Amino acid sequence: MEYLNVALPKGRIGNLTAEMFTKLGFKGLDEIGHTRKLILEDEKNKIRFFLVKPSDVTTYVEYGSADIGVVGKDVILEENRNLYEVLDLGFGKCKVVVAGPKDLVGKWQDVNHKRVATKYPNITRSFFEQTKKESIEIIKLNGSIELAPLIGLSEIIVDIVETGTTLKENGLVVLETITDVSARLVVNRVSLKMKQNAIESVILGFKKQLEVVG
Repeated sequence: MEYLNVALPKGRIGNLTAEMFTKLGFKGLDEIGHTRKLILEDEKNKIRFFLVKPSDVTTYVEYGSADIGVVGKDVILEENRNLYEVLDLGFGKCKVVVAGPKDLVGKWQDVNHKRVATKYPNITRSFFEQTKKESIEIIKLNGSIELAPLIGLSEIIVDIVETGTTLKENGLVVLETITDVSARLVVNRVSLKMKQNAIESVILGFKKQLEVVG
């Protein structure tokens, strides 16, 4: 019997997903968050969990190294990988937003030749070119996106926001929400055919847990 391979993101979303798998009767996840191991196995139930960087989950799933994975909707939109998004798990909720200084409220769309700092260039480009019908200059950053408009690197930013505290502490505000985000269960297209029973069992088990919570 083949193993079912699962890509779990390191961090809070991975920990919450591990709890869901544990409730389904899978073992071996007690160490998550307390180990440097990258692979956790439940040999009896023939399942392997890979602990990976959140932004890499969709890559592992698309290429079939993982049959299923859990990842934020923001990563799915940004990476645009060839896979199935099968279930909204309802946690890890936040928003992808356009943000900037308070004095741009109601006026930010009038800024010509916008420079937009972000770690989500694909989401940003799609939003401005397809939704706003506007060309912009994208400045790719990997962290501290809020700094960009404060020092004149960009007029506005596109970033992920949960509570808005970091924006507020740096004198920035949400100018427009691009999309809501939460954790999603994704599946490799070939695996869904080859390991259908095992994957559908996990999907059904997760759905039942979500119904109880709901």
